[in-house]
Parts: sequence; structure tokens; C-alpha cells
Amino acid sequence: MISVGIDVAKDKHDCFIISSEGEVLADVFTIPNSVDGFHRLLETIQSCSSPQDKIKVGLEATGHYSYNLLGFLLDNGLATYVLNPLHTNLYRKSLSLRKTKTDRVDARTIAAMLLSDVGLKPYTDTAYHNEELKSLTRYRFDKVKQRGQLKQSIARLVCILFPELEKLVPTLHLASVYALLEEFPGAKQVANAHLTRLKTLLQDASKGRYGRDMALEIRGAARDSIGSVMPAKSLELRHTIHLIHELDGEINEIESEIQTIMEEMHSPVTTIPGIGTRMGAMILAEAGDLSRFDSPDKLLAYAGLSPSTYQSGQLKNCYAHMEKRGSRYLRYAIFNATKYVCHWDPTFAAYLAKKRAEGKHYNVAISHAAKKLVRLIYALEKSREPYRSAA
Repeated sequence: MISVGIDVAKDKHDCFIISSEGEVLADVFTIPNSVDGFHRLLETIQSCSSPQDKIKVGLEATGHYSYNLLGFLLDNGLATYVLNPLHTNLYRKSLSLRKTKTDRVDARTIAAMLLSDVGLKPYTDTAYHNEELKSLTRYRFDKVKQRGQLKQSIARLVCILFPELEKLVPTLHLASVYALLEEFPGAKQVANAHLTRLKTLLQDASKGRYGRDMALEIRGAARDSIGSVMPAKSLELRHTIHLIHELDGEINEIESEIQTIMEEMHSPVTTIPGIGTRMGAMILAEAGDLSRFDSPDKLLAYAGLSPSTYQSGQLKNCYAHMEKRGSRYLRYAIFNATKYVCHWDPTFAAYLAKKRAEGKHYNVAISHAAKKLVRLIYALEKSREPYRSAA
């Protein structure tokens, strides 16, 4: 067995190679983050091993810094292990009482950790190519979050410029309301607008839902409005609406790419009532290759949804908090998907009602249902069979 530990950084990587007998085959050496550096690493590994040797290469999950090196190692047929930094940090501390943390030490720690055989599983080529879906779902998540913040700004600006408008429409975030505010960003502008123009604008933007009556109502409210006349705020309102329109277009484009990938995957996860393409894509992207999990409990722990355990002497768990140590995106996707599944699927709805009847808080009951959902997702992905409700 040949173990290779790599401490990944932005511009360079520190590497260490050791045999299963503890012999140092290549003391810590540094390679640049370049093609020449990658080939130098490969040549060093090959010079330290023979064809019959089993080679393990380990590196920490460092986000985008390790992506290119990981692809190079997989393309060259090397069994590569991506380690949780928290795991390697605890392992390093277990080796010594000294507070020593350097790139060279980390490279040695990773190599030693691979030799310890702590139930690690290699990173698969499937998981590597799944990064495309993960990138898209996270990008969409960030864009939707930005759009939500801009919508909050819309509500704040309307409260200053034309507060009465919010009571006249179901929500401010309608195409007709945005069209109105883009052209007339304030109560004074609406009050001075020609009725025919207001009616045409609302009718076109709402596709016939609003007409002359709504135009009269809005203009009447504008004429009696307490809204302030602030050109700077009006400009900000128009620009904010413009940014929301741009984000809408970008999100639609991202969702189209996600849809294409999901159609190629043919995942049975989306057959579960309440889990659509977008939420299903986020779950699959963050979970990665489910074959690396021996059981649904390990998938649950990876998402950080499993309860923590603390027991010492007579002290027992008074309240088992959720660990929250895995992917926050996966945890978000599973937790929110569970709410929809409990709404649309009778089996999950009954399970949630049972937990609520036991006196559990809604969020605690949802976390129990989330565990049930994780087990279901794991089973469906293993069997590749569509979901069939027991109800």
C-alpha cells in the first residue's frame, strides 16, 4: 500500500508519500498548481510504486482549490479520497498534544489517515461529474437569495414613496405592479398620470386582469397619498425592479440547464410527491454518489440532520441537538423538501401528524419526517424504482 497525502492551497500543493510499513518514500515536497506540477506529482508517485502496489491519494475538501487536481488524479486512474477538514483536524490533534499546524504537517496527517483505514471511501468519477449539477444548484440558490433581498428593498421603497399601493394589490411582486412602478416610481407620478395610460399599462402587464377600475382606484389613492417625493428613492426603485428582471432571466436560464441534466439522470427522487426538479436536483447534487454511503444513517449524518450524542457517567442527553455539521445546502434542501412531501403525500402527512400528536414542536416533527425521507431517497436511488405510496 502506498499512501499519498496532499495539502491543497491556491497556488501550490504540499505532498507526502509513505508506504504501509511506515517507510517515507518521498518526504514533503511542494508542487505548483499547474500542469507541470501535476505531472511532477504523477511521476513521483509512479517512481515510488510498482505496478502491483495499491495507491491511495488523499486531499481535503477545499472547495474550488482542489477541483482541478482532483480531476487530474481521477483521469489518471488513481484512487482518490476527499476528506472532511474537520475529520483530518481531529485526527491530527489525536497524534500529538502539541499545537502544530502547517501545510507540511497536514500532508503527513492525510497520508497517515489513509493508512489507518477509518472506513474511508474513494471519490468516484460519478461524484466528480456531479459537480456540474452542484455548481448550478448552488448558483441558483445564491441568485434566488439575491432576488429575495431586492424584493425586500422594493417593499421598503414603496412604503416610503406610495404606502397605500400595498393595500390595493395582493402582493407588490406582480408584473403589473412592477410595470406601474417602473414608469411611475412614486405617488406623485401616479397621481399626475393620464388615466388612459394607466389603464393600458395595467391591462397589458396583468394580461387583462386589471383595467379601468383598478387604474382609477390606484390614481385616487395616489392623489391622497402620504408618500414622500424623493427623486433619489424613485431612481433606486426603478433600478431595483430592473435588477429583479435581470435576475429572473438568469434564474430561468440556470433552471433550464438543471432541467436538462435531471432529464439525463432519470432519478426516481422526483417521483416523490412534493419534490420537483429544482429541489430534487439540489438533493442529488449535494448528496453526490450515494453508493459511498453504507446506510441512510450515514447520508443523514452527512447532511448534518442526525442528533448529537453526549453521555458521561450519570449524565445523559437532556436534549439532543441537531449536529448541523454537513452540507448546509443539503440540509436546507432535505428539510424544506420534507415540508412539501408532508403536505402532498398521505403517508408522510400521517407520520407528521403522529409526531405532532406526541407533543413535538413542528420543526422537531419535520426533522423526524426528514429522516424518513432520507431513508426513502436512499432506497429509491439504490433500487432505481419510482416511488409508490403505501396509502
